[in-house]
Amino acid sequence: MLGDKEKYFQPLDKPAPEFTLRDADGKTLRLKDFRNKVVVLHFIYTNCPDVCPLHAELIAKIQSLINQTPMKGRVQFISITTDPKTDTPDILRAYGKSRGLDSANWVFLTTNQDQEEDETRMLATRYRHSFTKIDGYYQVHSVVTHVIDRQGRWRANFHGLRFNPTNLVLFINALTNDVYENHHGKDEKNLWDKLKKVFQK
Repeated sequence: MLGDKEKYFQPLDKPAPEFTLRDADGKTLRLKDFRNKVVVLHFIYTNCPDVCPLHAELIAKIQSLINQTPMKGRVQFISITTDPKTDTPDILRAYGKSRGLDSANWVFLTTNQDQEEDETRMLATRYRHSFTKIDGYYQVHSVVTHVIDRQGRWRANFHGLRFNPTNLVLFINALTNDVYENHHGKDEKNLWDKLKKVFQK
């Protein structure tokens, strides 16, 4: 049904590429550490002069809507830098705060010290899009929001910045629907009517 309503939506069903990276506090994290949660993942770099800040702000808006619902504890947002040499831990910490991302269920990841500088750019290619470094720091890249289900399967891409955020929230809800019914007993139709009103404000 979503495919008929959202032209920037690409359905998928394949194992999500695994990674081993670290957060701003030096903690090593793997994709499998987030099993049993729906993961919303995207790649950015903090020196990006144009679309990356807009992408981060869009993700923050979606997170804010998710976190107003019982889904908050069932969804993990992950931003991965493709410029680990520049994006130091202090920069990573500041970036999310400046873009309105909530650390309660969001993390910014970078390479481990023993990994190559292009590790996360290579990871982006495994997610089927590219960050090509030119002129020393500028990166030519596509804009994609990846959605991974609770079993670690890559279920969708939302391309660009023009998709309807409500549709992504609805898709995430579909991936957590059994959790809702089993643990919350909520009327989903009423929940999404409320969410749509929030988007329209």
